[in-house]
Amino acid sequence: MAETQKDQITKDNIYNTVEPDDFAAMIECDRYLERASAFDKIISATHDHFWDPMDKRYIDFSTPFDIENEYMVEPEMTVGFGTAVWDKLDEKNRIKLTNLDTHWSLSNILHGEQGAMALSASLCHILRDPGAQEYAANQAREEARHVTAFIEIVRARFGKPMACGPVLRDTLTELVNSKLAWKKIVGMQLLIEGLAMGAFATFYNKGRDPLIIRLAQLAMTDEAFHHKFGKIWADRTIPHLNEEEHNKIEDWAWQVFSNLLYNLASPDQKKHIYEQVGLDWEWVQGAFMEGMTDEKVRENMQQSSNIFRVLVKTLLMCGIITKRTAGNYAAYIDMQQLHMESDEMVGDSIAAAGIEQLRKINSRNEALRPLSGQAAD
Repeated sequence: MAETQKDQITKDNIYNTVEPDDFAAMIECDRYLERASAFDKIISATHDHFWDPMDKRYIDFSTPFDIENEYMVEPEMTVGFGTAVWDKLDEKNRIKLTNLDTHWSLSNILHGEQGAMALSASLCHILRDPGAQEYAANQAREEARHVTAFIEIVRARFGKPMACGPVLRDTLTELVNSKLAWKKIVGMQLLIEGLAMGAFATFYNKGRDPLIIRLAQLAMTDEAFHHKFGKIWADRTIPHLNEEEHNKIEDWAWQVFSNLLYNLASPDQKKHIYEQVGLDWEWVQGAFMEGMTDEKVRENMQQSSNIFRVLVKTLLMCGIITKRTAGNYAAYIDMQQLHMESDEMVGDSIAAAGIEQLRKINSRNEALRPLSGQAAD
């Protein structure tokens, strides 16, 4: 069913939208004077977390690592670890599978960053408020450097990226092509960015390749702010929804969450990597399903950096999950415990430390920058 302006759910003028092809609305004189200040702080803060993926002062993609003989991440991160899949492999192939799985994960993060860049740019075409537009344009710039950075780490370690997993591809396509601001913001700024924060925190804490650890922290310095944009939307929108509108958003969020939970890292999404270690992907799928019981999933989701736990906490903090759907999530996570936790998100402290490092680097860079009119060396 085609989306129309009638499907928009807008409770605050800063999220007013126009049709993507209605440029005439963007050059109305009065519109320029209606800029909200809600995003000023996160826009101005971009200078605190600037980094350049092509500058070795921030990250050096020539850093060596022996991917043939060393685990890039802790092996427990590998899909199949602790199941019959792991038992069937010798140490060399365990390393190979772990690093192939890491190749797949980094590739899909790259595709996700490409989706985030395209989605942020698409918000510039529909958000009417100049401040909201400026934030979206700013995020598009930051997502673009993530695309560059993940291209470079994949190039350095593997040569080229793997294809996007079908579930992630379809989810990103729906979000980027949607005309609905609420779907773009809930889908990308809360759901996908929530997953990203969990993934980067996990890579930072469980990475063995120093390049992965460094890139995870740098990406988190940006993602923490992207997440805040979604939280601002939630604070200004969720409390003012009527029951029908809230149910629509809540049901859609659960649909996306459950689809990602069961399918995002499933062996059928990356069949080709198992062939490279001599395993039939259908057998792997069976072993994976046997080993990953609901009880095991629930156990994994108790870890603070589990990507889906981070996602549930995000939705809960934003008021999207209510008693109406809490039981769906409670099958996998202790919702009472989440209610009792602080608002601090996993990765906030990692991002804060990264921002402090960036301030120092950028301060030194500024001191070395030639004065206007002087040529650089």
